[in-house]
Amino acid sequence: MTIETFINNNAKIIDVRTFEEFRGGHVAGSINIPLQEIQSRIEEIKSMNKPLVLCCASGNRSGVASQYLKTQGLECINGGSWLDINYYQSQID
Repeated sequence: MTIETFINNNAKIIDVRTFEEFRGGHVAGSINIPLQEIQSRIEEIKSMNKPLVLCCASGNRSGVASQYLKTQGLECINGGSWLDINYYQSQID
């Protein structure tokens, strides 16, 4: 599936940047779970019961997070930069 397909299917967008980075700008409706908190917040993430799009500044941290979440049985995709996700989301609104 593509990022656009995930977004069109009401995926939850998780930004894995630090709180400070997130505060400086983020995708509307996204939630901030910094990469270092992904493992400790796995039950919260699982309870979302939605496909997930992970993003960060460049796609590196979201790539690490998406790989881990896939090993936990979650449907997710590395969305890359939050700016790219912002663009994709603006195309469907």
